[in-house]
Amino acid sequence: MKQAPDLFGGPGWVRLRVIVLFMRITGTVTISLPPELAVEVDRLAHQEGRTRSELLREAFRQYAERRRRWDQLFAYGEERAAVGTLTDDTVVAAVKSRRSRSRRKPTR
Repeated sequence: MKQAPDLFGGPGWVRLRVIVLFMRITGTVTISLPPELAVEVDRLAHQEGRTRSELLREAFRQYAERRRRWDQLFAYGEERAAVGTLTDDTVVAAVKSRRSRSRRKPTR
């Protein structure tokens, strides 16, 4: 094999030619938006330097991820409840406790 010019740190580097072929496959989805929401999409897309498609793809990705986390959380809760380690009362008490801790002002 022929050695590449000394561009990458000296002898030992070998030039490789790599050809990668990507085939992009996309689907098209048509949605209807109320005029005020369409204006908001355009405003945000312009503000962020994105296309409408990029903005809406990202919005859906975030929605889907949030939905997956909620589904996992509910599945965990149902699993714990089935085992008998969680009751409505223990969940309510835990939520109240957490909320009261987060409302406290930090001491200095």
